[in-house]
Amino acid sequence: MKKPNTTSAMTALVGQIRAQIPFDELDEARVCSGKCVGCAKKLLEYLEQEVIHWEYSLARGEAPSLGDITKLARSAKKIYKVLQLNNLV
Repeated sequence: MKKPNTTSAMTALVGQIRAQIPFDELDEARVCSGKCVGCAKKLLEYLEQEVIHWEYSLARGEAPSLGDITKLARSAKKIYKVLQLNNLV
């Protein structure tokens, strides 16, 4: 079995992030109510900007490095854990 190239791996990662983290459903009132472990609002904004950046870069034909994929995956995983702690996902 052939390993995916970095472009298809990043495309898949961006798709997974979009599927797992409901950016559009998490409004400020819901994100900033109740207990707050880390600033979920700022973390969501950061992650959404990263996802948008990579969607744009991939559309322009830029190939990410393995480091880029690892960095985005690590950030998404950490932010997802914060969202879980805040009962947002």
